[in-house]
Amino acid sequence: MAMLKKKKTLQVEDEEPMDVNNETKEDAGANLRETLENINTRAGIVGYILRGPTSASVDLKDTSKIIDYAVLSSSTLETSESLSSLFKLGKTCSVVLESKDMKVLCMTVDDHRLSVFMEKTVNHDSIYKKLA
Repeated sequence: MAMLKKKKTLQVEDEEPMDVNNETKEDAGANLRETLENINTRAGIVGYILRGPTSASVDLKDTSKIIDYAVLSSSTLETSESLSSLFKLGKTCSVVLESKDMKVLCMTVDDHRLSVFMEKTVNHDSIYKKLA
């Protein structure tokens, strides 16, 4: 005896996600860049690197070390993502790497990866709060 099975279908409409702030990704990048420029005027800030999907902005007080800072920034972000994945920690919000005299705050905001370089005495929490 054959059994009849009832098929259930579910219809889902594909909708575009709503942007509550009506802010485009370009606007978000411009706002982020403006915030970083304001942060860069603070005492103890050495500079920043902001990398978006299609462009990058670099503003460092010592331009002779751009490559060194770029490698440090990229390596820190990639390593933190690898460790987070390895230990199943979830998404990494930010990473602070400290040395004897300096520290760097690395984070991802939307599609932008950014690093703020500063003297060790600067409060990185206040900078994080402005950028997050």
